[in-house]
Amino acid sequence: MSSGSSRTEWSSAEVSLNWRGQPLLSYETVVNLIGGTRTKSGLKVKALLDTADYPTGRPVTDRQFSELRLMRHAFHPDWNYTLLPRTGT
Repeated sequence: MSSGSSRTEWSSAEVSLNWRGQPLLSYETVVNLIGGTRTKSGLKVKALLDTADYPTGRPVTDRQFSELRLMRHAFHPDWNYTLLPRTGT
């Protein structure tokens, strides 16, 4: 931790780079950790790496964005949200 950063900043960075004490250094590691997830009720998670290329930089109009059904989460709502299915289509 650098002398200029707070403990909170350092902890956040550490958590974002590790999961269950595993450094997240490759896509394989991330996919395997996600795929190894089990809930208390027994739900198993399947994870696959999508390596397809997708276009970036496509403009989205204000109208198109307003039509998205976003459910923003309480923690960092600009980063954490659920995109809900469209209704009536």
